[in-house]
Amino acid sequence: MQQLIKNLESLLNLFLKSNCPLCQRPTSQEFCQDCTRQLQKCHLRDHNLKQKSVPVFAWGTYGGILKSAITTMKYANQPQIARPLGRWLGEAWLLHSPVHNKVVVVPIPLHPDRQKNRGYNQAALIAQSFCETTGLKLKQNGLARVRATEAQHSLSASKRAKNLAEAFEIGKDFRSHPKVSVLLIDDIYTTGATAMSAMQTLNQAGIKVVGLAATAVTSKSSNPI
Repeated sequence: MQQLIKNLESLLNLFLKSNCPLCQRPTSQEFCQDCTRQLQKCHLRDHNLKQKSVPVFAWGTYGGILKSAITTMKYANQPQIARPLGRWLGEAWLLHSPVHNKVVVVPIPLHPDRQKNRGYNQAALIAQSFCETTGLKLKQNGLARVRATEAQHSLSASKRAKNLAEAFEIGKDFRSHPKVSVLLIDDIYTTGATAMSAMQTLNQAGIKVVGLAATAVTSKSSNPI
């Protein structure tokens, strides 16, 4: 009987296998074992970063295979990549973050037009996996993006801030202006312009932002406390 169960499990794993989105090797997980090992090497030793705008907690450095994973997730229709990224961020948060038991999690939203084109918001998917891991409450519609903006990666720091001015408004989850503390979630932290704009919108509604957690930070941003 035990052997029969093992045979059935092996057969099931064979049917469930797909290709790793990064190297195309067959795998039954989101990534193959080799790509998972390489991704773990991007893991930061110091997760809490010193930033002027908002406290930042990050899992890894944006470069190499982690950059490839995030790019593939966003632009190659591979939303399942968000699950391990959110899980790893959540595991690091539980081990190394300041204690914020009562915070609620709010993902940085995409503009509706961009989300429609992509089919999903990668920050929301990361936040969902993060909350499943940490047990924190997710407010997926805490913020709404009301102004379409240019892609941030091609802009200078000053142009990023101008580009994001008044880009957000309070979402339907917070229309009653609850007294809560918020942890923002995004896929990448670069200059802090996005986080700052989102934080200002929430602060104006009387909602405190305790920080931002991101899967990756650019090398210029990763200054450990």
